[in-house]
Amino acid sequence: MDTVSLFSGAGGLDLGLAATGHELIWANDFDKDSVSTYRKNIGDHVIHAPIEAISSNDIPEAELIVGGFPCQGFSQANLRRTIEDPRNRLYKEFVRVITDKQPLYFLAENVRGISSLGGGSALALIVAGFEAAGYRVAAKVLNAADFGVPQNRYRMIFLGTRIDLPNVADLRHPLPTHSSRPEDGLQPHRTLGECLAAVPDPIKFPLAVPNQQYSRYRVVERDFTGHRATNPDRPSPTILARGNGGGGVNATPHPDGTRRMSVRESAAVQTFPLDFEFEGKLGSAYRQVGNAVAVKFAEALGSAASVAHRQIPSESGRAA
Repeated sequence: MDTVSLFSGAGGLDLGLAATGHELIWANDFDKDSVSTYRKNIGDHVIHAPIEAISSNDIPEAELIVGGFPCQGFSQANLRRTIEDPRNRLYKEFVRVITDKQPLYFLAENVRGISSLGGGSALALIVAGFEAAGYRVAAKVLNAADFGVPQNRYRMIFLGTRIDLPNVADLRHPLPTHSSRPEDGLQPHRTLGECLAAVPDPIKFPLAVPNQQYSRYRVVERDFTGHRATNPDRPSPTILARGNGGGGVNATPHPDGTRRMSVRESAAVQTFPLDFEFEGKLGSAYRQVGNAVAVKFAEALGSAASVAHRQIPSESGRAA
């Protein structure tokens, strides 16, 4: 499907969608480095501007609109999270665009903490907004590890199908392909050690691949965000953009316990290709990686969108 991407960041979601055959025709983000990264690796169709400054008339028609509206105000890592946080209101811009453009489908991503914010009132408010725009909505928390990502990364995935489409063509959440339980009959979860084995060591081979730089912030193992020990025999903990709603970037400890993972290693855990290059300084690159949708997870979402689209009778949609 022709696809528009809002709040695109460095392009993890878009990269996965493109891998499953969708055509990215327009994207935007307010962060200069993210836009530079996107343009260098994905394409020139990205606009450097906040979505609230862009008229719907300047956004092309699309069959699918996607986006991870900013999540910092919704994150469980933000101890000061509140429904009044101004960053939490940007979902209204997503609602505004799908209301005006009326794509066949939409796909929105956010942190799972959104489900408990305001005692569930934030989630209800967002779903009601999507429904008022003219869509049947399904919202569910999925773990990226269940789709081949070597990381436990739980995200709320909103899926919308335009109400004039038949129910058979509903966009549905993909089924897991991986599990930690052998009795499920699925592939085993990918581990952090398996992932890092495919990445050149940043100390021995600092120039082998892009973004080999790593944070020199010392590793102190304690039960707190960004300081928990990592186990090479299990999926990584969530790769974060920023810890506790403030301060600097939050680089995940390497499982050897002696240093933090490099930008490249963190990006590999997010299933970005080794040659995908992040623009900007160290802190910016870490943030772009942590804010992204894991590429392999995005591929599962893209495949689900393709399955739904193929079910549209030719007379029902713009491009069935």
